[in-house]
Amino acid sequence: MLDYPALAAVSAVVREGTFERAAERLAVTPSAVSQRIRALEERLGIILIVRGHPCLPTDLGRKLCAHVDQVQLLEADLAPVLSIAGDQLGPPVTLKVAVNSDSIATWFPEAAAKFARDTGYLLEFLIEDEAHTADRLRSGEVIAAVSSDPGTVQGCKTIELGSLQYLACCSPEFAQLHFPDGVSEDSLRRAPCLRFDRRDGLQARWASETHRIELDGPMHWVPSTFGFLNFGLAGMAWGLHPEILAKPQIAAGLLVELTPSTPLNVKLYWTVTRLHASALQTFTDTVRGTAKERLFQT
Repeated sequence: MLDYPALAAVSAVVREGTFERAAERLAVTPSAVSQRIRALEERLGIILIVRGHPCLPTDLGRKLCAHVDQVQLLEADLAPVLSIAGDQLGPPVTLKVAVNSDSIATWFPEAAAKFARDTGYLLEFLIEDEAHTADRLRSGEVIAAVSSDPGTVQGCKTIELGSLQYLACCSPEFAQLHFPDGVSEDSLRRAPCLRFDRRDGLQARWASETHRIELDGPMHWVPSTFGFLNFGLAGMAWGLHPEILAKPQIAAGLLVELTPSTPLNVKLYWTVTRLHASALQTFTDTVRGTAKERLFQT
């Protein structure tokens, strides 16, 4: 039988980053937190927490934290039955979700806010490239993910949400300077381009699919959705921007498309653990409803 007070201590240290903050959250002393974790590690014969600033979980520690999260979800379903005079079984449950930065900056907050208002659950977001959010689910770090990966994840179900549309844009001044005669292989090789991080392949994909050009131009690295947009508006480089953010700027004459009417569609999926918890079904329904309204549906 697992020692759940000790597991709660492990989870609190991982979430808060230090033994001191974990102790405050659990309303015990840092010494008590340390003793619980040390006793569990000795019992299991393996380290669960790598002490540092912040403290980090080992692989087993991460899996045990995921187990604690799932137990809390299931216990939350019992709260209406077991509560007395409205008392809750414990503090509000926090759900960990992996979401790509562009979804966080566009459509996903609407779904998350509605879910939080309707249920009282708290949310913790891990920001990750859409092609890699499912990896966070596979590792047990999160309980659900918005992903561009349609592949199956063991113990989870995957639901297609729709597509996030991207437009290749730049400022009018940048277009006049670098693309006076339109997009060509030579102009794309010379014009500075924005790239989110090393895993961001949207600009290269657009150049390949739209113009059959292998992108090999100078790059500015900007790991922020709104930074991407602001640098584009400032005339620093061209890049792929979510249509939801780009359209108002195009209408205002602040951005132009490199090649009109050539959007890039990135299919998104909601992958969620098959745990039979009412909160996950509610969250799934909310995400699907918002995606149906805000994402491009084929």
